[in-house]
Amino acid sequence: MIPTRKKTALATSADPRRSVTLTVNGESVTREVSVRMLLSDFLRHELGLTGTHVGCEHGVCGACTVHVDGHSARSCLSLVVALDGAEVRTIESVASEDGTLHPLQEAFHACHALQCGYCTPGMIMAILDHLESDRPLDLSDEGVRELLSGNLCRCTGYANIIEAVRLAAARMSLTVEA
Repeated sequence: MIPTRKKTALATSADPRRSVTLTVNGESVTREVSVRMLLSDFLRHELGLTGTHVGCEHGVCGACTVHVDGHSARSCLSLVVALDGAEVRTIESVASEDGTLHPLQEAFHACHALQCGYCTPGMIMAILDHLESDRPLDLSDEGVRELLSGNLCRCTGYANIIEAVRLAAARMSLTVEA
């Protein structure tokens, strides 16, 4: 039998804490957090918003993508204390409060643009950053692949995802770069 060690809390001096206030999905949230806490951990463990997935923990895969002050950000690379006062949007806020899916979510469903679904929340957040901005869209295969280049999917060949982006842009009546 292997003896188990009782877990002990780190000393307060080894884990300094700060109060932070964020607006998450339109709601003000104040918490006392470790200065080392990542936004991904804050969302998942402090707020119970588990739609933000953690994949690589190095900012490479894009599974943890959220919006911070209106732009895509890797929540696994962002310290919560550095975001004090920021506005954060997660996948949980994309559908309407009554459960009606966003046109991009509908397009992912209609085009069968997901398989296991692990990468999907981060991918949707990254795509929304572009679809909801004033930046020109290039919906050619190459343009959409470039748009998706920061988000990895290990299940698909991206063909259905590309079609979903095009369908969502059409449903959102977005103009396309010539």
